Amino acid sequence: MSLTDITTRVARAEAAAGRPGGSVRLIAVSKEQPHDRVLPVLRAGHRLFGENRVQEAADKWPGWRDEFGPVDVHLLGPLQSNKARTAMELFQAIHSLDRPKLARTLARLAQELGQCPALFIQVNTGAEPQKAGILPDDADNFIAECRALDLPVIGLMCIPPVDEDPATHFTALAQIGARNGLDALSMGMSDDFETAIAMGATHVRVGSALFGARR
Repeated sequence: MSLTDITTRVARAEAAAGRPGGSVRLIAVSKEQPHDRVLPVLRAGHRLFGENRVQEAADKWPGWRDEFGPVDVHLLGPLQSNKARTAMELFQAIHSLDRPKLARTLARLAQELGQCPALFIQVNTGAEPQKAGILPDDADNFIAECRALDLPVIGLMCIPPVDEDPATHFTALAQIGARNGLDALSMGMSDDFETAIAMGATHVRVGSALFGARR
């Protein structure tokens, strides 16, 4: 599916939800995609991409930024504390802040570097033991902890369980955001981004629908 097809679907979902055009940002998830699939999207003018691994992003985005100019790249996957400095220098946003130790590391580095990417707290809305993210019952306290560290938390992220209705999880994330004054909601992927937009998503993460299945 082309970039135009996806952006048209986003616009239709915005309109159906009674939301203004352009209120949802499309993150083109380029992780593990071959260059010959990503480059046409860059050439078409898209400038927001998502990666899962710090090293993979570090290997390709500096060169592409030299060629194409400023590109926003967001880290969507889990972040190890020992990769935090590189991540803070490479990404414009991190969607996977999920534990106090990482929050403290980011706060220390923010002081050293004098900058910090925008941060989304990942919430494990399905309480899945194998999945990263703060548990919903702990989210309010963790948000307060991050704010006490002066971290620039702007929103929340979730990845619903594959076998459950995503709308339930999108609603739960939106409720946590609303009661904590966090407007940005990173939710919705290739199979369910229109549902997420209806539930208030501000950032949707679309990979396979845009680039095809990863090889």
